Amino acid sequence: MIEKVCLVILVSISPAVELKGAIPLGLSLGLDPLFTLFIAILFNSLVFFPMFFGFKILHEKLLSKVGFLNRRLEKIRKKGERYVKKYGFLGLTLLVSTSLPGAGVYTASFISWVFRLDWKRAFFSIVLGLIVSGLIVLSLSLGILNAIKLLF
Repeated sequence: MIEKVCLVILVSISPAVELKGAIPLGLSLGLDPLFTLFIAILFNSLVFFPMFFGFKILHEKLLSKVGFLNRRLEKIRKKGERYVKKYGFLGLTLLVSTSLPGAGVYTASFISWVFRLDWKRAFFSIVLGLIVSGLIVLSLSLGILNAIKLLF
């Protein structure tokens, strides 16, 4: 069983699929649906910390010394500022909760760093989005698995 859980963890922290792939995998491996949901949300949410603070450290130590990158970053911040003010943390939650490829913790962490959002509130918004996304993926996965069982 530990191997199955480790596979779910590895998939949930992978940038390409995150929890959107981890939940169906866990179910297909025969793990309990709620346990799979919990593990996928927990480990996928933990990706936030190395991403957010990694970008921060990388920028402070290295990238801040590159004028072109700083100018580009400021341009992006100015352009997106009105959207951040308008949608803020709710927008971050909605982004993660969409369950679309590329709209997960990696993207939300990067956006949080770029727009200098408070990390605690950003993390909370991302976790809320993961819970919504996880419930959507779990519901769809269980429905598809049950349909397959009925057919075969």
